[in-house]
Amino acid sequence: MADHKSKENGVSGKSNHLITDFDPPKPPKRNKYAFACAILASMTSVLLGYDIGVMSGAQKFIQRDFGCSDRQIEIMVGILNLYSLVGSAAAGRTSDWIGRRYTIVFAGAIFFIGAILMGLATNYAFLMVGRFVAGIGVGYALMIAPVYTAEVSPASARGFLTSFPEVFINAGIMFGYVSNYAFSKLPLHLGWRIMLGLGAIPSVILAVGVLGMPESPRWLIMQGRLGDAKVVLDKTSDSLEESKLRLADIKKAAGIPEDCNDDIIQVSKSSHGEGVWKELLIHPTPTVRHILVAALGIHFFQQASGIDAVVLYSPRIFEKAGIVKDTPQLLATIAVGFVKTVFILVGTFNLDKVGRRPLLLSSIIGMIISLLTLGMALTIIDHSDHKITWAIALCIAAVLSFVACFSIGMGPITWVYSSEVFPLRLRAQGCSICVAVNRTTSGVLTMTFISLYKAITIGGAFFVFTGIAAAGCVLFYTLFPETRGKNLEEVEDVFGTFFRWRSRQAELDRKKEAEMVAHKVQN
Repeated sequence: MADHKSKENGVSGKSNHLITDFDPPKPPKRNKYAFACAILASMTSVLLGYDIGVMSGAQKFIQRDFGCSDRQIEIMVGILNLYSLVGSAAAGRTSDWIGRRYTIVFAGAIFFIGAILMGLATNYAFLMVGRFVAGIGVGYALMIAPVYTAEVSPASARGFLTSFPEVFINAGIMFGYVSNYAFSKLPLHLGWRIMLGLGAIPSVILAVGVLGMPESPRWLIMQGRLGDAKVVLDKTSDSLEESKLRLADIKKAAGIPEDCNDDIIQVSKSSHGEGVWKELLIHPTPTVRHILVAALGIHFFQQASGIDAVVLYSPRIFEKAGIVKDTPQLLATIAVGFVKTVFILVGTFNLDKVGRRPLLLSSIIGMIISLLTLGMALTIIDHSDHKITWAIALCIAAVLSFVACFSIGMGPITWVYSSEVFPLRLRAQGCSICVAVNRTTSGVLTMTFISLYKAITIGGAFFVFTGIAAAGCVLFYTLFPETRGKNLEEVEDVFGTFFRWRSRQAELDRKKEAEMVAHKVQN
């Protein structure tokens, strides 16, 4: 009887074990070390966010203090984006030379000097010098933060962690808006200078915090420092098995033999960035060409659809809508910053759950509807000779809806997507090109927005943004593969077929499924 019971228990235990084998794997816990690294690296993005937010309100006081024209103001506001091209162009090579970590320190130091110069400016020309220096720091920061975070993050949380730069841009914008309101009552010559000078504080915090960060494991391998890279991968991976897989994938991408396990090895000079520009721009393969279209496309449409015009000129937009006093304008602007910050968190926590494509497409469709509504409401107000309360409320709701839709998808996904699609050997320079496109588009837009709405009315300007966003929606739907859950070294396999990427994805999925089945059979 006992033997019979024992056999039954044995059979039962065996069957339970078999059933457990087919249970879906439990999602890994968040890697706290990778989480901390991502936060510290992403703090560089606060620099840009604060400048955008603070300049939206400070421009009114600068114009009154220096007696600037509207043309001078829009140049001053937007020129930082073009100045940042210098930083983003140099950042790829710099980060390959001195490492991702010290490039972050360098970015913070440059912006610190720029913020101090802006705060001490005695005339328009002096202020523009400060914006030039700060712009270089912003260019460095925008390029390096997503690259470092993507290279440190495990695949299970890469979307979540790589979206942190956009989260901190929004936090910076919010701080800038609050700073505008807090110092708006100070004497005219003092208030805006304090607003701009406070931008130096995050730079100091960043310089101290970065000392506790490890170097990117991918950069370490590109330098032949396999032993150091293994230590970092062990700390930032969800398991030791994943750490070994990530190490093998990176070695393969860097052209290092799989059986090479020395702590330090010699690497070819190409690992330091030589020949990359030729491979990216002069003789790109179909895969690289597809990646460039996707990465540059999403950066272009992120800015061309009008987000920086709304964020930087929101007081003017609210003024055109009928809110004429400074304090209500600044309070409405704080509401924009608050909504933008809340919804970026919604997008961040859903990137790895929902995926890049669904969030991106939902985001751009919501932006199109919001822009169309805003354009119609502003046109109605523009053609009315009396105050229309419901149209003013509709303008505010449309602005808030636009920034909310932007923040759940287009905002974070732009930086996540472009930092994960480029192959390792092209990643730093590829991301620097993306930043250049992003900042050029933003610079052109913000330097011409006042002139644009004076030429075609403010409602007409938002109808233009609606059409641009619609074109972006078509591009995203047709050419953007999903990258969720893939290792960085696997992502590039999906590209290269352009409009036929879905069939390529299905082929790769079948291959992966067959490998998993074969692995289970062997075990």
